[in-house]
Amino acid sequence: MHSTCYLLILQIAMPELPEVETIRIQLEKYLVGHRIKDIEIRNAKYAIPEKKDLIDSKIKGVRRFAKVLSIDLSNGYSIVIHIKLTGQLIYRGPNLSARGGLTLSPKVVGGLGGKHTHVIFYLDRNGVLYYNDVRRFGWIKVIETEKVTGTGFIGKLGPEPFASAQGRPGKLTLKLFKEILSKSRRPIKILLMDQAKIGGVGNIYANDALWLAGINPKKESKKLGNEEIKKSYDAIHKVLKEGLKFGGASELAFVTPDGSEGEYQKHTLVYGHHGEPCSRCDKQSLSKKILQKSIIQKFFLSGRGTYFCPVCQK
Repeated sequence: MHSTCYLLILQIAMPELPEVETIRIQLEKYLVGHRIKDIEIRNAKYAIPEKKDLIDSKIKGVRRFAKVLSIDLSNGYSIVIHIKLTGQLIYRGPNLSARGGLTLSPKVVGGLGGKHTHVIFYLDRNGVLYYNDVRRFGWIKVIETEKVTGTGFIGKLGPEPFASAQGRPGKLTLKLFKEILSKSRRPIKILLMDQAKIGGVGNIYANDALWLAGINPKKESKKLGNEEIKKSYDAIHKVLKEGLKFGGASELAFVTPDGSEGEYQKHTLVYGHHGEPCSRCDKQSLSKKILQKSIIQKFFLSGRGTYFCPVCQK
């Protein structure tokens, strides 16, 4: 029973770089300048021993490290949050536009302040930040701001595709990407999703990037040629930017801090298109026999749903 549930969870995409960056952008817009007046802990899993040290501290900024967020405070501490699979950070208060505050996505199960709300940050000027998490896989920690980049999970992250202006070295350059691939015999898709090698890329965007680059997800990483490496590198950046443009993908529980949903799930290139004709092959002058083979297939690679076209992804 438990193993079956675990496999089902693996088939669902966790929020990735575009989703978490969307959260960061909105949180920075809504939270900076607010002061924390109180913190209500509704679930012991999310206990914050340093709670009293955070009261009356001012929110200075919000950073992102791959899929992890850091809310930096004026007192030298940071609230570090990993939303994992179903975590949600939702703001209500004076910095929210009227339009954003009118509706709340049904993905916020139980609403705000319901049984899935585990932590509530009460802010000045009647602002509130809710942390909801149906599966309760996410975590919240308080860390000294100057130690955030070297701590635990964050300290082990690989370089990430987006340029970082957040005090953390490790931008994924083409040279570094090539070096990472050259040292691995693992399938390219699995390597792309390894957070210790490349930060922020998950299942949705790994699938789409490899389709865009025309690379078979099972291909051994070190066997990619220079042209394939360049295509993969460019494709990763392109799909992540597209994901950010559409506010991320709300496949399972992802919502933005204003309570709305992302829309990238409506624009995926190959992810979720099992059984459909390949849109790239469909536009080319291929024989009917080949076109009949260019149907998007789905299989599982290390337990993750993997989509590809058997004709154009080599």
